[in-house]
Amino acid sequence: MSDQSPPAGPPSSSDGPDPVFGSSGPQPADPTPPGAQPPIPAAPVPYPYPNSYPYPGAPGGYPGYPPYGWYPPPGYGLDPADPLVTPPGVGVGGWVTRCVDAFRRGWRLLLPILLLTQVLPAVVLSVLGLAVDPSARWEAQLAADADELPPGFLVDLAGFLGLLLGGSLLLGLVQCLGWAAGTWVIARQAAGAPADLGAALRYGLRRAVGLWGWTLLFTLIITVGFCFCLLPGIYAASALAMAGPVYLFERRDPIGRSHRMLRDRLGLLLGRVALVLAAVVVVSVIGTMVESLGIAPFGTTPLDSPGSTVGVLLVIGLAALLALPAHAAQLVGLVVTYAEQRAHEGPVNSAQLAAELD
Repeated sequence: MSDQSPPAGPPSSSDGPDPVFGSSGPQPADPTPPGAQPPIPAAPVPYPYPNSYPYPGAPGGYPGYPPYGWYPPPGYGLDPADPLVTPPGVGVGGWVTRCVDAFRRGWRLLLPILLLTQVLPAVVLSVLGLAVDPSARWEAQLAADADELPPGFLVDLAGFLGLLLGGSLLLGLVQCLGWAAGTWVIARQAAGAPADLGAALRYGLRRAVGLWGWTLLFTLIITVGFCFCLLPGIYAASALAMAGPVYLFERRDPIGRSHRMLRDRLGLLLGRVALVLAAVVVVSVIGTMVESLGIAPFGTTPLDSPGSTVGVLLVIGLAALLALPAHAAQLVGLVVTYAEQRAHEGPVNSAQLAAELD
Protein backbone atom coordinates (compact mmCIF):
# COMPACT_ATOMS: atom_id res chain seq x y z
CA MET A 1 0.00 0.00 0.00
CA SER A 2 1.31 3.43 -0.93
CA ASP A 3 2.08 5.99 1.74
CA GLN A 4 0.77 8.77 -0.61
CA SER A 5 -2.33 10.49 0.74
CA PRO A 6 -5.44 10.47 -1.47
CA PRO A 7 -6.18 13.59 -3.53
CA ALA A 8 -8.21 16.29 -1.87
CA GLY A 9 -11.87 16.26 -2.73
CA PRO A 10 -14.01 19.22 -3.78
CA PRO A 11 -14.19 22.10 -1.36
CA SER A 12 -16.60 21.63 1.44
CA SER A 13 -19.74 23.69 1.62
CA SER A 14 -18.78 24.62 5.13
CA ASP A 15 -16.86 27.55 3.67
CA GLY A 16 -20.25 29.24 3.28
CA PRO A 17 -21.94 30.90 0.32
CA ASP A 18 -20.45 33.82 -1.50
CA PRO A 19 -22.17 36.90 -0.09
CA VAL A 20 -22.24 38.55 -3.55
CA PHE A 21 -22.80 35.82 -6.10
CA GLY A 22 -24.32 33.20 -3.81
CA SER A 23 -21.90 30.46 -4.81
CA SER A 24 -20.15 28.23 -2.34
CA GLY A 25 -16.46 27.82 -2.11
CA PRO A 26 -13.40 29.42 -0.69
CA GLN A 27 -13.20 33.22 -1.17
CA PRO A 28 -10.09 34.94 -2.52
CA ALA A 29 -7.89 36.64 -0.01
CA ASP A 30 -8.55 40.35 0.51
CA PRO A 31 -5.60 42.23 -1.02
CA THR A 32 -6.23 45.24 1.20
CA PRO A 33 -3.80 45.38 4.15
CA PRO A 34 -5.43 45.43 7.56
CA GLY A 35 -6.51 48.93 8.62
CA ALA A 36 -6.16 50.40 5.11
CA GLN A 37 -8.94 51.86 2.99
CA PRO A 38 -10.19 49.61 0.21
CA PRO A 39 -9.17 50.73 -3.27
CA ILE A 40 -11.60 52.96 -5.21
CA PRO A 41 -13.06 51.11 -8.17
CA ALA A 42 -11.83 52.30 -11.52
CA ALA A 43 -14.08 54.84 -13.20
CA PRO A 44 -15.92 53.82 -16.36
CA VAL A 45 -14.49 54.81 -19.69
CA PRO A 46 -14.89 58.60 -19.95
CA TYR A 47 -17.50 59.86 -22.36
CA PRO A 48 -15.89 61.81 -25.21
CA TYR A 49 -18.04 64.91 -24.98
CA PRO A 50 -17.93 67.18 -26.78
CA ASN A 51 -15.66 66.88 -29.81
CA SER A 52 -13.73 63.95 -28.38
CA TYR A 53 -12.54 65.72 -25.24
CA PRO A 54 -12.67 63.09 -22.46
CA TYR A 55 -13.42 64.29 -18.98
CA PRO A 56 -12.02 62.07 -16.21
CA GLY A 57 -14.69 60.55 -14.01
CA ALA A 58 -17.51 61.00 -16.48
CA PRO A 59 -20.14 58.24 -16.22
CA GLY A 60 -20.84 56.06 -19.19
CA GLY A 61 -23.90 56.35 -21.40
CA TYR A 62 -25.35 55.08 -24.59
CA PRO A 63 -22.88 55.20 -27.49
CA GLY A 64 -23.13 58.49 -29.31
CA TYR A 65 -25.18 60.27 -26.62
CA PRO A 66 -24.15 62.21 -23.52
CA PRO A 67 -25.27 60.83 -20.16
CA TYR A 68 -28.47 62.50 -19.10
CA GLY A 69 -28.06 65.20 -16.50
CA TRP A 70 -24.27 64.93 -16.30
CA TYR A 71 -21.72 67.74 -16.60
CA PRO A 72 -17.96 67.57 -16.24
CA PRO A 73 -16.64 68.47 -12.79
CA PRO A 74 -16.11 72.20 -12.21
CA GLY A 75 -12.38 71.61 -11.96
CA TYR A 76 -12.31 70.59 -15.60
CA GLY A 77 -13.76 73.85 -16.84
CA LEU A 78 -17.42 73.18 -17.63
CA ASP A 79 -19.37 74.22 -14.59
CA PRO A 80 -23.16 74.25 -15.09
CA ALA A 81 -23.30 77.28 -12.79
CA ASP A 82 -20.58 79.25 -14.62
CA PRO A 83 -21.86 82.83 -14.94
CA LEU A 84 -20.51 83.35 -18.45
CA VAL A 85 -19.99 79.97 -20.16
CA THR A 86 -23.14 78.16 -21.30
CA PRO A 87 -22.42 74.40 -21.13
CA PRO A 88 -23.44 72.18 -24.06
CA GLY A 89 -27.00 70.92 -23.80
CA VAL A 90 -28.36 73.78 -21.69
CA GLY A 91 -30.11 75.42 -24.63
CA VAL A 92 -31.20 78.93 -25.45
CA GLY A 93 -32.65 79.46 -21.97
CA GLY A 94 -29.22 79.18 -20.35
CA TRP A 95 -27.76 81.48 -22.99
CA VAL A 96 -30.40 84.16 -22.40
CA THR A 97 -29.97 83.87 -18.64
CA ARG A 98 -26.23 84.45 -18.91
CA CYS A 99 -26.76 87.45 -21.20
CA VAL A 100 -29.18 89.04 -18.74
CA ASP A 101 -26.94 88.26 -15.76
CA ALA A 102 -23.89 89.70 -17.52
CA PHE A 103 -25.70 92.99 -18.09
CA ARG A 104 -27.01 93.06 -14.52
CA ARG A 105 -23.52 92.57 -13.15
CA GLY A 106 -21.88 95.18 -15.35
CA TRP A 107 -24.42 97.84 -16.29
CA ARG A 108 -22.81 100.43 -14.02
CA LEU A 109 -19.63 100.15 -16.11
CA LEU A 110 -21.07 99.10 -19.46
CA LEU A 111 -23.47 102.04 -19.78
CA PRO A 112 -20.76 104.72 -19.34
CA ILE A 113 -18.50 102.86 -21.74
CA LEU A 114 -21.23 102.62 -24.37
CA LEU A 115 -22.29 106.23 -23.86
CA LEU A 116 -18.72 107.47 -24.36
CA THR A 117 -17.74 105.20 -27.24
CA GLN A 118 -20.99 104.54 -29.10
CA VAL A 119 -23.68 107.14 -28.35
CA LEU A 120 -21.61 110.33 -28.12
CA PRO A 121 -19.57 109.71 -31.33
CA ALA A 122 -22.78 108.88 -33.20
CA VAL A 123 -24.31 112.20 -32.08
CA VAL A 124 -21.21 114.12 -33.19
CA LEU A 125 -21.19 112.43 -36.60
CA SER A 126 -24.92 113.13 -37.14
CA VAL A 127 -24.51 116.82 -36.27
CA LEU A 128 -21.50 117.16 -38.57
CA GLY A 129 -23.46 115.52 -41.36
CA LEU A 130 -26.27 118.05 -40.96
CA ALA A 131 -23.82 120.94 -40.79
CA VAL A 132 -22.09 120.16 -44.12
CA ASP A 133 -25.04 118.65 -45.97
CA PRO A 134 -25.23 120.59 -49.28
CA SER A 135 -28.62 119.18 -50.35
CA ALA A 136 -30.59 122.28 -49.27
CA ARG A 137 -28.39 124.54 -51.40
CA TRP A 138 -28.67 122.14 -54.32
CA GLU A 139 -32.45 122.17 -54.11
CA ALA A 140 -32.56 125.94 -54.19
CA GLN A 141 -30.23 126.11 -57.19
CA LEU A 142 -32.11 123.40 -59.06
CA ALA A 143 -35.38 125.22 -58.44
CA ALA A 144 -33.91 128.27 -60.19
CA ASP A 145 -32.35 126.29 -63.07
CA ALA A 146 -33.28 122.63 -63.39
CA ASP A 147 -31.37 122.13 -66.66
CA GLU A 148 -27.88 122.31 -65.15
CA LEU A 149 -26.13 120.84 -62.13
CA PRO A 150 -25.54 123.31 -59.29
CA PRO A 151 -22.16 125.06 -59.45
CA GLY A 152 -19.48 123.12 -57.62
CA PHE A 153 -21.74 120.07 -57.37
CA LEU A 154 -18.96 117.47 -57.68
CA VAL A 155 -16.68 119.32 -55.27
CA ASP A 156 -19.44 119.62 -52.67
CA LEU A 157 -20.41 115.98 -53.11
CA ALA A 158 -16.81 114.79 -52.76
CA GLY A 159 -16.29 116.92 -49.65
CA PHE A 160 -19.52 115.70 -48.07
CA LEU A 161 -18.79 112.02 -48.76
CA GLY A 162 -15.18 112.43 -47.64
CA LEU A 163 -16.27 113.94 -44.35
CA LEU A 164 -18.78 111.14 -43.77
CA LEU A 165 -16.21 108.49 -44.64
CA GLY A 166 -13.51 109.98 -42.45
CA GLY A 167 -15.94 110.48 -39.59
CA SER A 168 -17.16 106.92 -39.92
CA LEU A 169 -13.60 105.60 -39.76
CA LEU A 170 -12.88 107.60 -36.61
CA LEU A 171 -16.21 106.51 -35.16
CA GLY A 172 -15.28 102.90 -35.86
CA LEU A 173 -11.99 103.31 -34.00
CA VAL A 174 -13.74 104.74 -30.95
CA GLN A 175 -16.38 102.01 -31.13
CA CYS A 176 -13.68 99.33 -31.15
CA LEU A 177 -12.24 100.86 -28.00
CA GLY A 178 -15.67 100.49 -26.42
CA TRP A 179 -16.16 96.88 -27.59
CA ALA A 180 -12.79 95.87 -26.17
CA ALA A 181 -13.41 97.69 -22.87
CA GLY A 182 -16.89 96.20 -22.52
CA THR A 183 -15.64 92.69 -23.26
CA TRP A 184 -12.98 93.11 -20.56
CA VAL A 185 -15.61 94.17 -18.03
CA ILE A 186 -17.94 91.25 -18.83
CA ALA A 187 -15.19 88.64 -18.56
CA ARG A 188 -13.59 90.08 -15.43
CA GLN A 189 -16.84 90.40 -13.53
CA ALA A 190 -17.91 86.87 -14.47
CA ALA A 191 -14.62 85.59 -13.03
CA GLY A 192 -15.11 87.59 -9.83
CA ALA A 193 -12.12 89.81 -10.57
CA PRO A 194 -12.14 93.56 -9.83
CA ALA A 195 -13.02 95.90 -12.69
CA ASP A 196 -13.30 99.67 -12.91
CA LEU A 197 -13.97 102.19 -15.65
CA GLY A 198 -10.42 103.50 -15.93
CA ALA A 199 -8.85 100.05 -16.23
CA ALA A 200 -11.48 99.02 -18.78
CA LEU A 201 -10.82 102.05 -20.97
CA ARG A 202 -7.07 101.52 -20.72
CA TYR A 203 -7.48 97.94 -21.88
CA GLY A 204 -9.76 99.08 -24.70
CA LEU A 205 -7.17 101.63 -25.78
CA ARG A 206 -4.51 98.91 -26.03
CA ARG A 207 -6.69 96.69 -28.22
CA ALA A 208 -8.57 99.36 -30.19
CA VAL A 209 -6.22 99.78 -33.15
CA GLY A 210 -5.81 96.05 -33.78
CA LEU A 211 -9.52 95.38 -33.48
CA TRP A 212 -10.26 98.38 -35.69
CA GLY A 213 -7.97 97.09 -38.45
CA TRP A 214 -9.62 93.68 -38.43
CA THR A 215 -13.06 95.31 -38.35
CA LEU A 216 -12.27 97.25 -41.52
CA LEU A 217 -11.37 93.97 -43.22
CA PHE A 218 -14.53 92.29 -41.90
CA THR A 219 -16.63 95.18 -43.21
CA LEU A 220 -15.00 94.96 -46.64
CA ILE A 221 -15.64 91.21 -46.88
CA ILE A 222 -19.28 91.58 -45.83
CA THR A 223 -19.80 94.48 -48.26
CA VAL A 224 -18.38 92.44 -51.14
CA GLY A 225 -20.67 89.58 -50.14
CA PHE A 226 -23.74 91.80 -50.28
CA CYS A 227 -22.61 93.19 -53.64
CA PHE A 228 -22.82 89.69 -55.12
CA CYS A 229 -26.17 88.82 -53.59
CA LEU A 230 -28.10 88.90 -50.36
CA LEU A 231 -27.32 85.35 -49.26
CA PRO A 232 -23.50 85.63 -49.66
CA GLY A 233 -23.61 88.80 -47.60
CA ILE A 234 -25.65 87.16 -44.85
CA TYR A 235 -23.32 84.16 -44.82
CA ALA A 236 -20.24 86.41 -44.64
CA ALA A 237 -21.75 88.37 -41.75
CA SER A 238 -22.60 85.14 -39.90
CA ALA A 239 -19.18 83.62 -40.57
CA LEU A 240 -17.47 86.71 -39.14
CA ALA A 241 -19.79 87.23 -36.16
CA MET A 242 -17.27 85.72 -33.73
CA ALA A 243 -14.20 87.32 -35.31
CA GLY A 244 -14.10 90.27 -32.92
CA PRO A 245 -14.22 88.18 -29.72
CA VAL A 246 -11.75 85.71 -31.25
CA TYR A 247 -9.26 88.53 -31.79
CA LEU A 248 -9.66 89.86 -28.24
CA PHE A 249 -9.45 86.49 -26.48
CA GLU A 250 -7.11 84.55 -28.76
CA ARG A 251 -5.41 87.22 -30.92
CA ARG A 252 -4.84 84.84 -33.80
CA ASP A 253 -6.64 83.99 -37.05
CA PRO A 254 -9.98 85.67 -36.21
CA ILE A 255 -11.44 85.08 -39.67
CA GLY A 256 -10.55 81.40 -39.87
CA ARG A 257 -11.55 80.65 -36.28
CA SER A 258 -14.89 82.42 -36.60
CA HIS A 259 -15.68 80.64 -39.86
CA ARG A 260 -14.74 77.29 -38.32
CA MET A 261 -17.15 77.87 -35.45
CA LEU A 262 -19.93 78.47 -37.94
CA ARG A 263 -19.10 75.33 -39.91
CA ASP A 264 -18.87 73.14 -36.81
CA ARG A 265 -22.09 74.38 -35.18
CA LEU A 266 -24.07 76.03 -37.96
CA GLY A 267 -27.53 75.93 -36.42
CA LEU A 268 -26.42 76.86 -32.92
CA LEU A 269 -24.33 79.85 -33.96
CA LEU A 270 -26.85 81.10 -36.52
CA GLY A 271 -29.60 80.95 -33.94
CA ARG A 272 -27.66 82.97 -31.38
CA VAL A 273 -26.51 85.55 -33.94
CA ALA A 274 -30.05 85.87 -35.28
CA LEU A 275 -31.36 86.66 -31.79
CA VAL A 276 -28.70 89.32 -31.28
CA LEU A 277 -29.27 90.76 -34.75
CA ALA A 278 -33.04 90.90 -34.25
CA ALA A 279 -32.65 92.89 -31.04
CA VAL A 280 -30.16 95.26 -32.68
CA VAL A 281 -32.29 95.82 -35.80
CA VAL A 282 -35.54 96.45 -33.92
CA VAL A 283 -34.00 98.98 -31.54
CA SER A 284 -31.96 100.66 -34.29
CA VAL A 285 -35.01 101.07 -36.54
CA ILE A 286 -36.91 102.73 -33.70
CA GLY A 287 -34.05 105.15 -33.09
CA THR A 288 -33.73 105.97 -36.80
CA MET A 289 -37.45 106.63 -37.13
CA VAL A 290 -37.44 108.93 -34.12
CA GLU A 291 -34.52 110.90 -35.52
CA SER A 292 -36.02 111.21 -39.03
CA LEU A 293 -39.48 112.20 -37.83
CA GLY A 294 -38.09 114.55 -35.19
CA ILE A 295 -35.81 116.46 -37.57
CA ALA A 296 -38.34 116.79 -40.39
CA PRO A 297 -40.30 119.71 -38.84
CA PHE A 298 -37.13 121.81 -38.69
CA GLY A 299 -36.84 121.93 -42.48
CA THR A 300 -33.86 121.40 -44.78
CA THR A 301 -31.61 123.84 -42.88
CA PRO A 302 -32.22 122.98 -39.23
CA LEU A 303 -28.99 124.57 -37.97
CA ASP A 304 -29.67 128.08 -39.29
CA SER A 305 -31.21 129.39 -36.08
CA PRO A 306 -30.31 128.80 -32.41
CA GLY A 307 -33.79 127.55 -31.55
CA SER A 308 -33.93 124.93 -34.27
CA THR A 309 -30.33 123.92 -33.53
CA VAL A 310 -31.22 123.16 -29.92
CA GLY A 311 -34.28 121.21 -31.04
CA VAL A 312 -32.29 119.16 -33.53
CA LEU A 313 -29.59 118.39 -30.99
CA LEU A 314 -32.22 117.17 -28.54
CA VAL A 315 -33.81 114.93 -31.17
CA ILE A 316 -30.47 113.46 -32.26
CA GLY A 317 -29.44 112.88 -28.66
CA LEU A 318 -32.74 111.15 -27.87
CA ALA A 319 -32.43 108.91 -30.92
CA ALA A 320 -28.87 107.98 -29.97
CA LEU A 321 -29.98 107.13 -26.42
CA LEU A 322 -32.74 104.92 -27.81
CA ALA A 323 -30.05 102.98 -29.68
CA LEU A 324 -28.16 102.32 -26.44
CA PRO A 325 -29.97 98.99 -25.75
CA ALA A 326 -28.94 97.82 -29.22
CA HIS A 327 -25.27 98.44 -28.44
CA ALA A 328 -25.59 96.63 -25.12
CA ALA A 329 -27.37 93.65 -26.70
CA GLN A 330 -24.73 93.34 -29.39
CA LEU A 331 -21.83 93.52 -26.95
CA VAL A 332 -23.19 91.15 -24.32
CA GLY A 333 -24.80 88.74 -26.79
CA LEU A 334 -21.66 88.21 -28.86
CA VAL A 335 -19.39 87.75 -25.83
CA VAL A 336 -21.72 85.17 -24.25
CA THR A 337 -22.09 83.42 -27.62
CA TYR A 338 -18.31 83.22 -27.99
CA ALA A 339 -17.98 81.70 -24.51
CA GLU A 340 -20.60 79.10 -25.44
CA GLN A 341 -18.74 78.23 -28.63
CA ARG A 342 -15.55 77.70 -26.65
CA ALA A 343 -17.42 75.34 -24.30
CA HIS A 344 -18.33 73.16 -27.28
CA GLU A 345 -14.66 72.95 -28.23
CA GLY A 346 -13.28 71.92 -24.86
CA PRO A 347 -13.06 72.72 -21.16
CA VAL A 348 -13.23 76.45 -20.40
CA ASN A 349 -14.53 78.70 -17.64
CA SER A 350 -14.88 82.38 -16.83
CA ALA A 351 -11.54 82.61 -15.05
CA GLN A 352 -9.69 81.22 -18.06
CA LEU A 353 -11.45 83.60 -20.46
CA ALA A 354 -10.66 86.58 -18.25
CA ALA A 355 -7.00 85.54 -18.08
CA GLU A 356 -6.81 85.27 -21.88
CA LEU A 357 -7.66 88.96 -22.23
CA ASP A 358 -4.58 90.07 -20.27
